[in-house]
Amino acid sequence: MAQPTTDTSSDHDETRPDSGQAGVFRAGGISYLRIPAPDPRRSAAFYQAVFGWELRGAADDPGFQDGTGHVIGHFMRDLAVAGEAGVQPYIYVESIDDTLEKLGARGAELVTEPYPEGDLWVATFRDPGGNVIGVWQHGPRP
Repeated sequence: MAQPTTDTSSDHDETRPDSGQAGVFRAGGISYLRIPAPDPRRSAAFYQAVFGWELRGAADDPGFQDGTGHVIGHFMRDLAVAGEAGVQPYIYVESIDDTLEKLGARGAELVTEPYPEGDLWVATFRDPGGNVIGVWQHGPRP
């Protein structure tokens, strides 16, 4: 497996509320996640490959920034995997079908087949660490 690329800069954009750019500094917004990961390198490489997340920090203790720049965090070896219990984050994607293809290619297990929810399509998968995460898209499936 290819090693995830990392950068050694801080774990957040240098934008501040008074700069006119919010970044992770958004009052009331979710901005930091600690994702349980028995193998942080593997989980980091997975999220980078599937969702394009930017990795930061040491390869054996990777942090990340999501594609929006609004959420940062770390893959944590010392956190218990929640599986289907607890809070379940959902990641917005342009195409649920393309994303499910990427997930399958990276070894993720599909937990819930895509289903309509209003004008959205939603599905859940189990990541390499065993966490159940959701994906969703707006609009019809092709």
